[in-house]
Formats: sequence, C-alpha cells, structure tokens
Amino acid sequence: MNRYLFGLMVVVTTSLMGSSFAVGKMGLTYFSPLLLVGCRFTLAGLIMAMFVRKRPRPGDLRDWSKIMSVGLFQTAGVMGCIFLSLRTITAGESSILTFTNPLLVIVLGTLFLGAKYRISQWIGVVIGCAGVFITLGVHMQLQTGTLLGMGSAISWAISTLLIKKWGGSFDVWVLTSYQMLFGGLLLLVMSLTMETPKLILGVSAVLILLWLAIMASIVQFASWFFLLKQGDPGKTSAFLFLAPFFGVLSGWLLLGEVIEWFVYVGGSLILIGIFFVNWTFSARTRRKAKVTSS
Repeated sequence: MNRYLFGLMVVVTTSLMGSSFAVGKMGLTYFSPLLLVGCRFTLAGLIMAMFVRKRPRPGDLRDWSKIMSVGLFQTAGVMGCIFLSLRTITAGESSILTFTNPLLVIVLGTLFLGAKYRISQWIGVVIGCAGVFITLGVHMQLQTGTLLGMGSAISWAISTLLIKKWGGSFDVWVLTSYQMLFGGLLLLVMSLTMETPKLILGVSAVLILLWLAIMASIVQFASWFFLLKQGDPGKTSAFLFLAPFFGVLSGWLLLGEVIEWFVYVGGSLILIGIFFVNWTFSARTRRKAKVTSS
C-alpha cells in the first residue's frame, strides 16, 4: 500500500477515534449519556449486520455467548464509562485515560494469560503509569469521571484479551457488528434502569447521532481493520497514540476546553509508554521475520 495513502488513512482513522469524545460531549446536550451511546451502537450494529448477513455466523449458543461477552466489555463497558465520564471531566482527559488500555493489556495479559513481554515493554508500562499518576495525582480530589475514564481503559483491555483468545474462530466483521449490536441494546436497557433518559429531538441531535454511529463507529472500525491487514499489526497499533492527541485537539476546537499543563505532561508520558509497548513488539516481529527468511 502507498505509504502516503496509508499515513492519510491513519490520520483519518485516529482523528475519528479522538474526535468522538468531543462530539459525544456535544451530544449530551440532547441525550442522556447511556441513551446516546446505546442508540449509537444499536444503530451501527444494525447497519453492519445488514452488510454481513451472508458471512458465516456463529452456529451455537456458546459462540454467541462469547460475542456477547466481547460486546459487554468492548461496547457497553468502554463506551458506557466514556460517556458517563464526560459529564464531569473534559473530552481530552477522558480520551487520555481511555487510551491507556495498551498498558493495561500488558499487565492483565501477564496476570491472567501467562503472556511474556520484553523488558522494554515493561519500561513502557512504567512510563505510562507515571503519566497516569501525573495526570490524576495533581488534582486535589479525584472526580467520578476520572474513575470512569480509568474504568473504560480496564474494560477495553479485558475485551482486547477476550478477542485475542476467541477472535480467531469468528469472522472479524460478524464479530464486530454483533458485539456492537449486543452492547448497544444492553446500553439501552441500562439507560432505562440506571438513569433518567433524556431525549431532545432536533436536526443537531440527529446529525450528532448519525456522525457517531456511521463515521465514528462503522467507518472507523472498517478503516482500522483495513489498516491492520495492510501493515504489521504491532507497528500499526503504535499509531494509536495519535487518538488521544486528536481527543485533546477536538475538545479545544469544538468545546473550547482548557487543558491544564500537568495533563499535557502526563498525557505525553502515557503516549510515550504506549509507543514503547507497541513499537517494541513491531521491532521483535521484524527480527523474527528476518531470522525466518535467512
């Protein structure tokens, strides 16, 4: 693939990831948090399910339960925590906290799956954790949104490990569409039982919902999976560090958010840590490929 086109797609995809935080916060003017994210992923899941209806689907209840488990953590857990966090913290802070998930994958993978990682990857985890401490520790008190932002990262890390364990037995597009659909329906149920639903219909509300469902969900997922197939997954994943940058940038452009200096310092350390984790994996993969070819 042409490297300039690849670079352009990386920027577009990560900007969609990051800007969804600011657009989502704009949507809270018209929707309650769980209702907004529930409508977003139910709509996105239904649209994707129509496109993948001819692809091989799970054949038994056990496989469907695995997809539901992924949807519980990847869509309901991650997105529910993100949108609830936006009530009390900025879109930039929420995006920084959420994208610490690659660091947590290292820790949880070691604890629960017996995965082995290089020293340099653990150095990345230490740097990233220092960034989290600086980002949060300067506050005199932790806000509810801060804890929810951390919860979204933990939930994302769990779903990543589940996909790593089960994903090979499913068509990736079928898994993506149905986990979004199940997670979206679960969020709608949570909206009815855990919050007072708010819905103010209007042109702005509809445009925000469509943007989140189509551009920030379907197009984002499709583009990201395409990039992972085109290049080395480890090297490509390193570009995720751009997403929180776009989260902070879009919060400033769309919402006029002011980010304190310590958030920039902590966020930079988090991004460096994530880069170390992913870039090391990429380099190791290339070395193995050279040994194999020789």
